[in-house]
Amino acid sequence: MRKILLMLSLVMGFSSCSQNDTRESLVSADASAEANLDETQFPVGTKYSNSQVAAPGAYNQLKQDLKKNDAIGIVAEVDHSKNANSIGEKLNYTKIIFFGNPQLGTPLMQRNQLAGLDLPQKVLFYRDENKNNIALYNSVNYLESRHDLEGVSTLDKISGSLENLISGATKSTIMASADQEVASGAGIITKNSSKSLEETYSSLRSALSSNPNILIIAELDHQKNAASVGLELNPTKIIIFGNPNLGTPLMQQGQSIGLDLPQKMLVWENEEEEVFVSYNDPYFIAGRHDIEGPEEVLETIANALDNLSNTATGN
Repeated sequence: MRKILLMLSLVMGFSSCSQNDTRESLVSADASAEANLDETQFPVGTKYSNSQVAAPGAYNQLKQDLKKNDAIGIVAEVDHSKNANSIGEKLNYTKIIFFGNPQLGTPLMQRNQLAGLDLPQKVLFYRDENKNNIALYNSVNYLESRHDLEGVSTLDKISGSLENLISGATKSTIMASADQEVASGAGIITKNSSKSLEETYSSLRSALSSNPNILIIAELDHQKNAASVGLELNPTKIIIFGNPNLGTPLMQQGQSIGLDLPQKMLVWENEEEEVFVSYNDPYFIAGRHDIEGPEEVLETIANALDNLSNTATGN
């Protein structure tokens, strides 16, 4: 019942930090630190840093730097390892922060609203089984290829800002995974709604909040945020939610999948006033992070998302 359409992309951008001498010194910081990492071990469309700072410290530094920038808003923080512990499971330090800048992110959604599925931007910090401290985030190449964003003027600013922020927090150079691009619309499932946007969103939110196993992490009105910086955007809302019982087993197989968790759904209306619900196919996410199972968990997630989206759209 899934249909994969044009892909939504990355979130509200970040402010454009100027590149400076500090960044140059970081580029040569520690070549030996990357020696035990292989670019092929990281998911398609990601950039990463083998942090010279312990993951919790690098995370806190990034958070402080984000707070200092008035153009950037922190949307949510999710401590995956703490959530795992809450259900009696173990997971090495794995924490993600969501943040955005409507001035830079809105132009992406003006080109393709599905880009809102990858916005706001997020960075995952984790300590792997080999004691490497990793910062991981989606590259601009990933967003551009997935959402057909070639030529959008703010892409370079987003890329430079992210690189400065992460290299500054980790005191290490930024590296890129071996493969950077995906097919247009890869891994995005979209369904037409028979309801208005507000009715669709309300039905989705009600279904999520009534499920005791699901926690709503954040809600974002991309159109409202665009208006706050004097930009226009068709109605576009996103809701981020999670269930540690389902997400934790996947991260135990590979922590990098925490970059694509918690799950999210985008509710949007196009210029023809047609309403849609879009979300990431869990099998696509698992494949992106080279995770093959547990199969029963992936099937449960896929069925849950299918049911939720059907409830929202009235299908």
